Order: sequence, then C-alpha cells, then structure tokens
Amino acid sequence: MKTPQSLLFSPQHLWAKSTADGLWEAGITDYAQDLLGDIVFVEAPAVGSQLNAEQPCGLVESVKTGSDLHALINGEVVEINQAVIDSPEQINDNPYKAWIFKFKAHNNADAEKLLSADAYDALVSA
Repeated sequence: MKTPQSLLFSPQHLWAKSTADGLWEAGITDYAQDLLGDIVFVEAPAVGSQLNAEQPCGLVESVKTGSDLHALINGEVVEINQAVIDSPEQINDNPYKAWIFKFKAHNNADAEKLLSADAYDALVSA
C-alpha cells in the first residue's frame, strides 16, 4: 500500500491527519498492521485524557501479539472511533481510513516534529 503523502507519521508507526475542524485523526500505519497481523482488539485512549508525545496511550492486539499506541504529539483526546473499536479488522482492511482516535493538539506546531510520508518510508525500509 502506498504511504499517503497527506499524512504525518511517528517513528512508533502511527499516522496523523489534520481535519477541517482543527483536530487530528490518529491511527496505525499499514506497515504496523502488516507486522501485527489480524487485529482483534483496540483499546483507545479515553476521551478527555491527556496525550504526552511518544508515551503509551492505548493498545492494539492481534492474534500474534499486542502493541502500545504511542501519542504522536501532546494533546487531549476528544473522540474515539467506536466503529473501529467494535470492528478492529477495519484497520487491516484500510489502515489509513480507520482512525482510532481524534485529538486536539496543545500546539499544532509540534506536528512539525513528525515524519513526512517519504521520511517514514525511509525509516521502515532501512
């Protein structure tokens, strides 16, 4: 799957997408879902919880293993995607559409620290 140029990425294999309302959607990358295999459970961070960049904030479990979700940047969770919580296999089907949670960044400029699609591709192909 081609890495979308419109997204930003963390070294911990999460993606972020700025939305029209000033919020950010976050999910796991195609690379991560491929490594995990069939995803069977997602524990999203609770609405209202504070996100600290690079710190664990949730969990994704597959038939093979579990993996922490790490916050991309500092912020506050404002919504979870209940459809993905109820049907986590959506992440395997289309990881760049199946956002897990939305957050409001404390400082949108922090997103400049995230990786571009090309930089993320270079990271995972190294």
